[in-house]
Parts: sequence; structure tokens; C-alpha cells
Amino acid sequence: MNKLLLILAFFSVILSTQAQESVLITKEEVLAKVLAENNTLKISEQEVLAAQGDYNQSNAVLLPNISISHTGIATTNPLMAFGSKLNQEILTQADFNPLLLNDPNQIEDFATRIQVQQPLLNFDGLYQRKAAKAKFNATQLQAERKQDYIELMVDKAYMELQLSYKTVAVLEKAKEAALENKRLAVNSFKQGYLQKSDVLAVEVRVTEIDNQLQYARSNVKNASNQLSVLMNDESYLILQPTDSLSVITNTVSFESLPENRKDILAVSKASEAYRHMYQSDKMSFLPRLNAFGTYELHDDEVFQGDADGYLFGAELKWDIFEGSKRFGKAKKSRAEFEKSKLELNQYKAESQVELNRAMRMLQDAKNNLELTALALSQSKESLRIRTNRFEQGLEKTTDLLMAETQFAQKQLEFYATIFQHNYALAYVQFLTKE
Repeated sequence: MNKLLLILAFFSVILSTQAQESVLITKEEVLAKVLAENNTLKISEQEVLAAQGDYNQSNAVLLPNISISHTGIATTNPLMAFGSKLNQEILTQADFNPLLLNDPNQIEDFATRIQVQQPLLNFDGLYQRKAAKAKFNATQLQAERKQDYIELMVDKAYMELQLSYKTVAVLEKAKEAALENKRLAVNSFKQGYLQKSDVLAVEVRVTEIDNQLQYARSNVKNASNQLSVLMNDESYLILQPTDSLSVITNTVSFESLPENRKDILAVSKASEAYRHMYQSDKMSFLPRLNAFGTYELHDDEVFQGDADGYLFGAELKWDIFEGSKRFGKAKKSRAEFEKSKLELNQYKAESQVELNRAMRMLQDAKNNLELTALALSQSKESLRIRTNRFEQGLEKTTDLLMAETQFAQKQLEFYATIFQHNYALAYVQFLTKE
């Protein structure tokens, strides 16, 4: 029994270790899986299909409406009985007997009808179709823009994962240096060169780094989970990028807002849809012309048709007055159209302001990148000098710990600035993408 428990414990440790192993992944692999599996993009696809369905419904203004029905009746109603015999073409001279006309026997009639209705001139329906088309185009553009945004989120999440691993690497090196300083401090204490408080200060530094390292490793898991959500991967593995965080040097040539950006075009198409709806409401004051036709088969047995006949014609209908309903509807649609034009102008203005802010953010990140690189170089040299002096017994422990802490902070600041710069560049590219 004890051997069995040991074996189970051994395998559980192995499985636990394997579960914590990181999985190498490239940005291209992440992006490919996101584009294929992301739930937000799938929702956008369904929204496009729904808008396409609305547009397809507007085909009714052009295509005929065809229906087939089979109806069975039994009646002793004088008028219905006489008409049913006429439809079945079985009327005889005896059926004109007033007694039979006024009090007929029950008669059965089974009718098969094919009805066709064909719109000819429906001006309001044509503009409704144009509005549905504009809405469909707007939804397509919104879906494409949403994909651009998801790609930006992939860039950000992947860079956050890179930054998390850089943070872990910096803190691990800082821990190695702190442990080496602790060893030197303990040896110096044993030889009587340092006081116990100095050794305790070094140990506190080691504990601080351990605490920071724990948070950094948690951030690795958090960033991995964020990528898993984007990829719609429920395994939530710990991911590790194959490439390291580095400065991206792509240039941005746009400084003004592109008119053909997909989201701007989508808002413009939405305004166009409102314009067509307003025109449709105005056209509802005009008459409508529709054609119709019916072909009928009659018999006294089910699904038979010994007698047939047809009817066709056209209807010109003009609704003169509907209690001012159409006036109110036209007024509302005009207000919605004017509102959509104002919203388009407002959206363009806000987008231009956002682009200006992003350009300034990118320039600030470039300037900050140079300053943090210089500060990192200076803190590294300062740490090297103080470490050499500490090993020779010429430097205080507190000064060494301060230099070590400052170097680690400058490293973290430098990598955080790289992340800010790369994300600012990606954001500007997103805002200027057509």
C-alpha cells in the first residue's frame, strides 16, 4: 500500500511539473489562431450575416411572391354551393330550380390555388432596399475594423507577455546578485568586517526580490491567460514568446486622419442608410402599382382538379391620408438623418484628436526611450564600481544595496519604455490603417 502511494505521488508530481511547463509560441501563430477562433470576430461574422439577411429580405420589392394552397369546404350555403358548382364546372339546368337554389344539398369543394403577386412600382420599397444595402455595407466595414482592433489587442497582449518574461529575467539576475552579495556579507561578518545589521539588510533585499519575482511570475500567467482568451483556448497554458522584447523601428508616414478608414466609412454608410430611409418615407406619399394573378383547380375530391380557371390583373393604390402618420414618420426619419450627419462629423473630429494624441504619445515614448537607455547605462556602471569597492571592503552595504536596487529599477523602466514605445507605434498604425 505504501509503495502504491509513493508511485501515485511520484506521477502526480510529474504531471504537476508538466502542467507548469511553458509552451513556446510565435506572434504569427497567436494571430493565426485568434483570426480563426476568436469569439469577438465570430460574433462580428454573425452580425454581418444578420445584416445580409435584412438586405436579402428587401428582394421582396423586386421579386414575386408565390404561394400554393389546397382548401376543402363543405357547405349548404346557397351562394357558396352555387359558386362551387360553377367552379367545378358541373352546373346543370336542374340546378336552376328555385327550390334547389334556395335550399341546396351539401356540396364539397376542394380547391388548389397558385397565387402570384408581383411588385411593379414601389418607390418607398426601393429606397428601403438601398437603406438595407447601406446598413449591410456598414456592418461589413465595422467587422473588418473590429478585426484590426483585435489584431492590435494581440500585439499588446503579446508584448505584455514579452515584458513579463523580461521582468522575470531581470529579477532573477537581481536575485543572483543579491545572493552573491549575501554570501560576501556573511563572510565579511564572520571575519568581523561587517555588523549583523548589514547582513540583515542584505537578507531583506533578497526577500524583497523574491516577493517581486513571485508577482512577476504571476504576471506571466496573467498575460498567458489573456492571450488564451483572445485565441479562445480554454487550456490556459503558460505561454512563452519565441522572440524577446525589443524596440520596433517602423516609421509612420501618416499624420492626418485617413478618410478611407473602415470605421469612418462605416459611420458614413450608416448616415447613408438614414438618408435612404428618409427618402423612402417621402416616397410613401406616392401611389404603388402591383400585379397579381391566380390559377385555381376545383374538384369534389381531394387533390383532384377536373375544372380550372385563372385570374390576373393589376392594382394602382394610393393611400391619400393615414391620419398624419406618414407626416410624423417622415419628420422623424429626417431628424435621424440630420443627427447621423452630425454624428459623422463628430466622429471624424474625435478620431483626429485621438490620432494627434497617439502621435504625441509615440514621440514622448521615443524621447523617454533615449533617457531610460542612458539612465540604465549609468546605473549599470555605478553598480559595477560599487560592487568592486564592496568586495574590497571600501563600500558600505547600504550604498551597494541602493545601487543594486537602482540598476534593477532602471532595467525594468527601460523594458517598460520599450513596451510603451512599441504599443504607441502599433496604436498609431491602427489609427492610420485604411
